[in-house]
Amino acid sequence: MRSIHIDLGKDSYDIHIEKGLLNQSGQYVRQLTEAERLAVITDDAVDALYGNQLQAALEQSGYEVHRIVFKAGEGSKNMTVLADLYQGLADAGITRSDAIITFGGGVPGDLGGLAAATYLRGIPFIQIPTTIIAQVDSSVGGKVAVDLPSGKNQAGAFYQPKGVLIDPELLTTLPLRFIHDGLGEVIKYGCIRDNHLFELLETLQDDTLSAHWEEIIECCCTIKARIVEHDVLDMGERMLLNFGHTIGHAIERCYGYGYYTHGEGVAAGMAMLTAVTEQKGLTAAGTTQRLDAVLQRYGLPVTVNAAMPQLLPYIAHDKKKRGNRLTLVIIPAIGTSELLSIEGDAIPDYIRKVDAQ
Repeated sequence: MRSIHIDLGKDSYDIHIEKGLLNQSGQYVRQLTEAERLAVITDDAVDALYGNQLQAALEQSGYEVHRIVFKAGEGSKNMTVLADLYQGLADAGITRSDAIITFGGGVPGDLGGLAAATYLRGIPFIQIPTTIIAQVDSSVGGKVAVDLPSGKNQAGAFYQPKGVLIDPELLTTLPLRFIHDGLGEVIKYGCIRDNHLFELLETLQDDTLSAHWEEIIECCCTIKARIVEHDVLDMGERMLLNFGHTIGHAIERCYGYGYYTHGEGVAAGMAMLTAVTEQKGLTAAGTTQRLDAVLQRYGLPVTVNAAMPQLLPYIAHDKKKRGNRLTLVIIPAIGTSELLSIEGDAIPDYIRKVDAQ
């Protein structure tokens, strides 16, 4: 068992990482809540694979379990589905003395977490992430949200879980594309804080990754935990976790959610921005080549066909924008990162290199 404590005062909690943890989840949930009734919020893909297994584990510990299932995919992360979740919670008789478990990837975690934060003004919740992106990133830190037509994650809250239970064995059923999707976020962590993690990823292959999942997950979660402890409300240091996301979110929205996965959008966003900052002398020479190589190693894009004018409208709604200024995350070198505040009229200069279209 690998455990990471996130020290947030009254909102502190632990992340537990262990193969086979799903079957022990009822015992751990008992340590986190006095509830007797649980609502499990998940999508139909995860429910088909693991819903019965999770319910059995929870019922073994004496819980009354209600599964609330929605259609899988980023397209479900919206206000309409959120309203459906509220109704499902009401139909299940969930009260403030009960608890919610978000079970799945980033969409169930974000969507279910926002339902937990807002239904009856707040229901305790526990994250059980099932994808790489959720296990290394989105399940940790208390950001919960839905997408709006104008952009990704634009309606949300900061609401910390009571705990995060991570079972790397759940990754065995992920399609290869979504393993690579998750690695987009893992590579981000190497870029912003851990050159050794980046170097490890430069040596692994698809068939050797599984032996390192617990190590990789612990590394990413530890980095995020320490950053969140310093800046829980995303006003400064926590913005570093958004490396690649400003352009990445614009790519996701420009192409329609689902064409590029989140990790693919972030990958292209990291590579496209770093190519610009290296050209401007803000990033060490050779960094873009090294970043592109590791992204392509795992089948991730380093650019997209959309031109600057197509991406720009979506960047205009980025959450890191303050007035007419936008804060970008750049890497002076692999393993280091800093924030760069730019004027709004300079944004187009950071989307693509001057000699690339």
